[in-house]
Amino acid sequence: MATLKEGDQAPAITSKDQNGNEVSLSDYKGKTVVLYFYPKDDTPGCTAEACDFRDNYQGLLAKGIIVLGVSVDDEKSHQKFITKHNLPFTLLADTDQKIVNDYGVWGEKNMYGKKYMGTVRTTFIIDGEGKIIHIIKKVDTKNPTQQVLNLINN
Repeated sequence: MATLKEGDQAPAITSKDQNGNEVSLSDYKGKTVVLYFYPKDDTPGCTAEACDFRDNYQGLLAKGIIVLGVSVDDEKSHQKFITKHNLPFTLLADTDQKIVNDYGVWGEKNMYGKKYMGTVRTTFIIDGEGKIIHIIKKVDTKNPTQQVLNLINN
C-alpha cells in the first residue's frame, strides 16, 4: 500500500463517475482538486461531510477548487446518494479498490471491537500540476470545507 506525503505527485486516477462517465484526475490540470475519500454512501459521517462540501460548493468553485469524492460504492449507490442529498460534485466509483490502494487509504478499521478492512477517511488537496499539497488525516466531517480553506488560505 502506498504511503503518500505532501509534495508527492498524486497517483493518476481514471474511474467511472456516478453516471458511468470516465473521469481522470488529469481532466482537472490547472485547478486545485479536493480529492476526498469516504467509507460509504449515505452513512451519517459521510453524509455530513458531503453535505458540508455541497453547502460550500459555489464558494469553492469561485476559488477554482474542484471537489471529487471517492468511495468503493458503485455508480448506482453514488447516484442515489447524490439525488437524495442534492450533491453538485462528482463521486467516483472505486469498486475494484485501485484508487484507495494507490492513495494508501484502504486499511484496517475497528468498530465496536470488530476489525475489518475499509476506506480510511482522508482528504488530499492536489495543486494544478498534480502535486499533493496537503493531506488531511483527521477529517472533521461537519466542517471539511473549513479544514480545506484553512490550509489553502495559509
